[in-house]
Amino acid sequence: MKRFCFHESPVLAGRPAFWRARLVVIVIMLGFVALAAKALNLQVLSNEFLQRQGERRYERTLVLPASRGKILDRSGAVVLASSVPARAIWAIPEDFHKASDTQVVELARLLNLKPAELRRRTQDEDKNFVYLQRQVDIDTAKAIQQLKIPGVQQLAETRRFYPEGEVMAHIVGFTNIEDRGIEGIELAFNDGLSGQPGSRRVIRDRLGRVVEDVQAVVPPVDGQNLQLSIDAGIQFDTYAALKAAMKEHQARAAAAIVLDARSGEILAMVNLPSYDPNDTSARTGAVLRNRVVTDTFEPGSIMKPFTASLALDDGKITTHTQFDTGNGHYSYQGAVISDVSRNGVLDVAGIIRRSSNIGMTMISERLSSQSMWEKFSALGFGRALQTNFPGIASGRLRPWQRWRPIERATMAYGYGLSVSLLQVAHAYTVFARNGDMVSLSLLRREGKPTSVQVYSPQVALLMRSMLEAAAGPDGAKLARVQGYRVAGKSGTARKIVNGQYSKTKYRGSFVGLAPVSDPRIVVAVSIDEPSAGGYYGGRVAAPVFSDIVSSTLRRLGVQPDAPVDSLVATAEQGGRTQ
Repeated sequence: MKRFCFHESPVLAGRPAFWRARLVVIVIMLGFVALAAKALNLQVLSNEFLQRQGERRYERTLVLPASRGKILDRSGAVVLASSVPARAIWAIPEDFHKASDTQVVELARLLNLKPAELRRRTQDEDKNFVYLQRQVDIDTAKAIQQLKIPGVQQLAETRRFYPEGEVMAHIVGFTNIEDRGIEGIELAFNDGLSGQPGSRRVIRDRLGRVVEDVQAVVPPVDGQNLQLSIDAGIQFDTYAALKAAMKEHQARAAAAIVLDARSGEILAMVNLPSYDPNDTSARTGAVLRNRVVTDTFEPGSIMKPFTASLALDDGKITTHTQFDTGNGHYSYQGAVISDVSRNGVLDVAGIIRRSSNIGMTMISERLSSQSMWEKFSALGFGRALQTNFPGIASGRLRPWQRWRPIERATMAYGYGLSVSLLQVAHAYTVFARNGDMVSLSLLRREGKPTSVQVYSPQVALLMRSMLEAAAGPDGAKLARVQGYRVAGKSGTARKIVNGQYSKTKYRGSFVGLAPVSDPRIVVAVSIDEPSAGGYYGGRVAAPVFSDIVSSTLRRLGVQPDAPVDSLVATAEQGGRTQ
C-alpha cells in the first residue's frame, strides 16, 4: 500500500497567494484611517461649526414679558384694568397624533373648539411647535394638564382683565393677544403701560424643555401704573342714568360726559351701546365707537349761547336790545326760519330761554362771518382737541370766506357745522368759569391746569344767568336738580339722511353746569334717534342731565346752593321745550 504524503497534495503543493492577504489588510487599514480622519474632522476641526448648527436647531431666545401696568380710577383704589396669569396651550404634532379620540374631544371642549379643528392644526408632523390657544385661564389650563395628552404643552403668559366690564369699556379699551393696546387708554398709553420685556437664551430639547442656559438673563422692566381722572362711582351713575333713558326712549344710541370745571379733568365718559372688553367675541362692530369723541353731529340750539355771547362781547347787542320775532315765521335770504311757537318781542335772555331761531338769525345779522368763525375756532370747533385719546374727531367748520348770509344765520343756531359731544362740553366750560376754557385731561391732575380766555368774565357771568333761566320753569324744567341751581341749554337737531334733513330722526341734547353759584361740573348728554316718549332735548336728555348732576354733586360733597322748598320735587312731564 502506497503511503500518501502531505507534499504530494495538488491543492497544498501550490504557492500561497500572499498578495491577496496583503490587499485585505491594506483595505482594512485604509478604512481605519478614514474613520480616524472623519472623527478628527468632526471632533476637532469642525467642532465649533457643528456646535453652532446644533444650537441653531435647539437654542431659543425666550422673551421674558414685562408685567403690564394697572389702570386705576382717580382714587387709586378701583382697578379698571390689570394683568392676570394665563397659559398658552401648544402641541408637538408628531406626538399629538398619539392622543386618543376621547382626549381630543375633551381638549376641544375645554378650548371651545371642534375636534376637527384641532386635527387640522396639528396635521403637519414636520412642525415641532403649534399653538392651540392663547391666554387660557388657569382653571382651564389645569383641567387640560390633567388629561395628560401626548405632545400637549403649556407656556406661562398673562391676559388683561377688566373688572368694570362694559361700564368702562370705551375709556379703558383693550389689548390684543400679544398684550398690545388696541383701543382706548390701553392704546393711547401703550408704551408706558407695556414696559420693556427681558430675554433669556436657552437650549431646549425636542419636547420644549429647557436643558441649559447659554446667556445671562436680561430682566424685564414692568410697565407703569396709570391713574385716570375718571371717578368710578360717577362713571357708574352716569352709565345707569343713560342706560335707563336709552331704554325708556328706545334710542339708537346715547352718550354723556362729565367734566370737572375747575381742573378740566374728565370724571365720566359713557357710550351706549357698550360691550364687555373681557369677551373677545364682543369686541367688534359699531359698539367699539367712543361716540363722545368720534361721532360728530349738528348741535342745534346748544350752540346759541356761544353766538349770543359773541354779540354781547363785541358790543353788537346789549341785554336790553329787543328783537321782534313776530308770529314764529321769518323770511330771510329766500328761506323761511321758524320757531316752535310765537314769541313776539324778546331780549337776548328771552331768545336763549325760548330758544328762538328767529332771534338768533337777527343777532347773526349784526355779526360778521369772520368774527363768528374766529370765535367758534377759539372754542375748539373744527379742530381736534389736544389730548392723547385715540379717535378724536375735529368736526366740520367751513372757512368763513365761503359763508353766505343764510349759512351764517343757520350756524348761529347750530346747523351747518358739526361737533362732537366732547367739544361741546369742553366749550361750555367758558360759562362755568370766568370766560376761559380749561384744558382737558383723562389723567389725574396734580397741578393747576392751563386755560384760554375766550369771553370776558362779565359776559360769561351774564350768559350763566341766562342759561339758569333756560333750565328753569320757562325752559327745560326737567333739567332741574333738587337743592342745586343748574344752568344749561337743550338742543334738538334733525339728522341728515341721504343728503336730506329727516322728519323722523332727531338727536336730542342737553349741556349744562352746576351749581350756578360756584360751578363745579359741566355735563353733556346726547340721545340719538329716540323713538318713544318724545325727541326734544329738553324732554329726553334734560332728565338724564338732572340725574347725573344730582348724583355727581353729592359724590363730590358739593353743598346745595338752592332752598329745597323752592324746587319742585317731581318735574312736570311732557313740558314743551326745544
